[in-house]
Amino acid sequence: MYLENYKKWIESPYVDEQTKAELKSLTDDEDIKFRFIKMLDFGTAGLRGTMGAGLNMMNVYTVRYTTQGLADLIAGSGDDAKKRGVAIAYDSRNNSELFSKEVACVLAANGIKAYLFDELRPTPELSFALRENGCIAGVNVTASHNPKEYNGYKVYWEDGAQLPPDHAKKISDRLTQIDIFEDVKTMDFEEAKNAGLIEMMGNAMDEKYLAKVLEQSVCGDIVKELADSFKVIYTPFHGAGYRLVPEMLKRIGFKHVITVAEQMTIDGNFPTVKSPNPEDKAGFTRAIEMAREQDIDLIIGTDPDADRAGIVVRNNAGDYVTLSGNQVGVLLLDFIIRCRKEMGTFPSNAAAVKSIVSTNMAKAVCDKYGVKMFDVLTGFKFIGEKIKEFEASGEYTYIFGFEESYGYLTGTYARDKDAVNASLLIAEMACWYKKQGKSLYDAMQEMYDTYGNYLESVISITMSGLDGLARMKETGVKLRANAPTEIAGMKVLKIRDYQSGYITDTQTGEKTETGLPSSDVLFYELENDCSLVFRPSGTEPKIKFYITAKADSAKACEEITETIKSAAQKLID
Repeated sequence: MYLENYKKWIESPYVDEQTKAELKSLTDDEDIKFRFIKMLDFGTAGLRGTMGAGLNMMNVYTVRYTTQGLADLIAGSGDDAKKRGVAIAYDSRNNSELFSKEVACVLAANGIKAYLFDELRPTPELSFALRENGCIAGVNVTASHNPKEYNGYKVYWEDGAQLPPDHAKKISDRLTQIDIFEDVKTMDFEEAKNAGLIEMMGNAMDEKYLAKVLEQSVCGDIVKELADSFKVIYTPFHGAGYRLVPEMLKRIGFKHVITVAEQMTIDGNFPTVKSPNPEDKAGFTRAIEMAREQDIDLIIGTDPDADRAGIVVRNNAGDYVTLSGNQVGVLLLDFIIRCRKEMGTFPSNAAAVKSIVSTNMAKAVCDKYGVKMFDVLTGFKFIGEKIKEFEASGEYTYIFGFEESYGYLTGTYARDKDAVNASLLIAEMACWYKKQGKSLYDAMQEMYDTYGNYLESVISITMSGLDGLARMKETGVKLRANAPTEIAGMKVLKIRDYQSGYITDTQTGEKTETGLPSSDVLFYELENDCSLVFRPSGTEPKIKFYITAKADSAKACEEITETIKSAAQKLID
């Protein structure tokens, strides 16, 4: 089958000569097999893969093909849906601008209005623009924080959140019914613009978006009070935050916003970092050097599509250290609650939302302040769904949502994590604590004194090769068939199986419903508020184990974490 697909591409009159030359140069049969054994998987996270020629790769043909599937879904929703149109954005990756224009051209050829940004923009602005223009859908060309070889294609629906599972399935099913070349419509970009089928978005949308972000300010007066002395360094890691994050920080009142010049350049090869990932401290090397030279209070970095933010702060020894996504998440949650209570802007029916793999400390914070905490599956679209539910029922007022993978959002103007919003809140929070004579590192230590020491970590086990996905599924089957009663010397108190939808109390055998959609996730609740979660990645061929350890000291947490890590590895050996 894969050789038939390979031959089809080489012989097709629709395929350009450069792509054919790349395919003819392939000599490794395994490489050819990988590229043509199947179409790049389309799911609720859209597409994500390495760039290159082939059916299982990111290129103009797979982008057009997928867009035709989206266009058919929209057309099936009626003429009004076609008129409402689709918002399109892209990040700094190689080919992102090209792919975004291809999306617009296919939509235009299908009679669907396309609203395309005139240059790269943060992912959350795409979610905002979609809602602002009343679009039926949105497309963002990005692979987030993946290595430079990758690109991706995220689809959003009319509420501004990523595509719901039933719509994703309709597109996936449609792709099996149409030909990748003959059934795909496209047209010339300039002709589509002249016909009014492609409309460019620019600074006017930026201003509307920034206004909404600035509305999320919690303590702007304190920023202005400390503006003369507070210094922040910002790096976009060569990505989409390069313009709007510094602009937002200046507008809120910061006078000393210093950028890492070599990382402010837009470059999809990410030349100054091994990985454009704000989770990786190595990417902050240059920023830390600058911080030491200039006595900097805070370093903020955002990923290429500016939906995730990471920070570096000074510890008590004067060294610059990173804080994890979980640590920043609970600090922001605590800060927002306390500060809004002080300001008299805190709602009586406040609710916060986090993913099931994010720190248990957040629940403890919410319990202390009488805030309702909701757990959802991994993926910010599920936080977006909760926001939609709250708005519809009026039962709760959303104040904050976060994921351990460095994603945060306040406000309801967007339905995806927002690093511009997060940068605002983190910088304000750092000022708020500085006024009290504390750093964010000090604040985190106080959190541990109050709630106990928590340590969260992730193990990623790569399942590469053509059989990677099959092995990932087999691992889940194996774990369900041999449910552990003990992990790392701790009793398994409950097993939450999000695939079956049931929580089993291992002590009594009682079963209750999870109340969440089906997903291949196993959550083992252990003694002493510790836990182990098994979850196959939705964007990479990896199995992930999320570990939470709780103890009286940081050292004890580290020891518990290591024993759980060893036990997790044995579960799949």
